Amino acid sequence: MTASSNHKRYRGVFPVVPTIFDEQGCLDLDGQRRCVDFMIDAGSQGVSILANFSEQFLLSDEERELLTTEILKHVRGRVPVIVTTTHFSTKICAERSRRAQDQGAAMVMVMPPYHGATIRVAPAGIRSFFQQLSDAISIPIMIQDAPVAGTPLPATFLAQLAREIEHVAYFKIETPQAAAKLREMIELGGDAIEGPWDGEEAITLMADLDAGCTGAMTGGGYPDLIRPIIDEYVAGNRSSAMEHYARCLPLINYENRQAGLLTAKVLMKEGGIIRCDAGRHPLAPVPPAARAGLIELARGLNAKVLTWAR
Repeated sequence: MTASSNHKRYRGVFPVVPTIFDEQGCLDLDGQRRCVDFMIDAGSQGVSILANFSEQFLLSDEERELLTTEILKHVRGRVPVIVTTTHFSTKICAERSRRAQDQGAAMVMVMPPYHGATIRVAPAGIRSFFQQLSDAISIPIMIQDAPVAGTPLPATFLAQLAREIEHVAYFKIETPQAAAKLREMIELGGDAIEGPWDGEEAITLMADLDAGCTGAMTGGGYPDLIRPIIDEYVAGNRSSAMEHYARCLPLINYENRQAGLLTAKVLMKEGGIIRCDAGRHPLAPVPPAARAGLIELARGLNAKVLTWAR
């Protein structure tokens, strides 16, 4: 079957929205709204909330629900919103996903069930998990294939899930040799693979575009720099896309290898969009040298994040 064939196909740049805290580690909803407004104004074609780069693993269930409600309400349909609903429990993941759908989520993103370093689920259990999730909702499901889950998801298995489970249609591939995996998955899954997507801060974006990816879930700090890469590539201007990619690759690399998941918040604070760029304890702050290097690279690229609020 063609998964989720009644839905619009989502493509382009869908960055992760960071969760904004104040100096006491409480949610800063005003800052959260400014963050979302910037990301939309900077060219995001959609946004993703409650992802790992949103510090979702540091949020209570009540905070997750509050953020989902407030962000979807604030976006007001300006762009599609992907809500991460990952949980080990099939029941809880399905309940989270139904609530997100009822509030207007365009899609849910889910990792395979895992816990800690050793508790994993066999392929048959993973298939049952996603089948029950699909039965519970009517919007597309994106499977997040990330090393953090510690669960091997071969391209053959992902293609099988896409062919056999109605709403499993999108795949965010963040594993080593992502391009090769995307290429194999697309070949095996055919039309059932509605959205083969790039992840990991776009560090492999050009190779993944060449492999057939149609979307990118990046960090949230500079969608204005990522968007031209995909726009030019889709328009058939591969050499121009490569020029844009080469231009901002040092910044992408710095996010991926130095500043990590706090990158977007560091840049947003520097640009006056938010007041506090801290992660929630026990996350360590970005070291001063890494912070300075990140801002230097973003300034050299005239990143919109540094001027949007001025």
